[in-house]
Amino acid sequence: MELTPEGQRTPEEARACAEAVAGIRGRVPAPMIAWLKNPELASRAQKLGELLRYQTSLEPRYSELAILIMARHWTAHYEWFAHKRIGLEAGMDPAVVADIAARRTPTLRDDKEQVIYDVSTTLLATRRVPRPLYDRAVSVLGEKGLVELIGVLGYYSFVSMTLNTFELGLPENFQTDLGAEPGDEVPV
Repeated sequence: MELTPEGQRTPEEARACAEAVAGIRGRVPAPMIAWLKNPELASRAQKLGELLRYQTSLEPRYSELAILIMARHWTAHYEWFAHKRIGLEAGMDPAVVADIAARRTPTLRDDKEQVIYDVSTTLLATRRVPRPLYDRAVSVLGEKGLVELIGVLGYYSFVSMTLNTFELGLPENFQTDLGAEPGDEVPV
């Protein structure tokens, strides 16, 4: 699936693309290629993505930690490819990135990283956040920060599922550092 060429877009698709290009990203994000099949969904989803990526109380390295955990959970190769670089630029420890890629428990440098990791992985593994972890998360991140973390996780799950379903965004001859999982067809 590829982005519909500019001259072939419906007015609704063109409007959604123009909003994305005029926004913080300055471009149409990869999952929007699929979302444009429903231009209203595309418009609303990319706006939510802008909010969750650029306008939360979570510093970029903390948001990127959550995004990489989600990308690893879904083995979303393009999401990993894009956000690994962004995370490292935001100050993530390369050893943490490597550990997440290898599904090892990383050694994290502060309470915020630890609680983001713990909430993310516990929620993905058990579909719940036990009260002691919830209380610790609120203590470290605040209620607003915890709500934003859950928003980031949910949004990037949606992004990862979209990218994986429609096989979007991977460059030719892409080599992943996530490896293949049963059922994956990773371009080589």
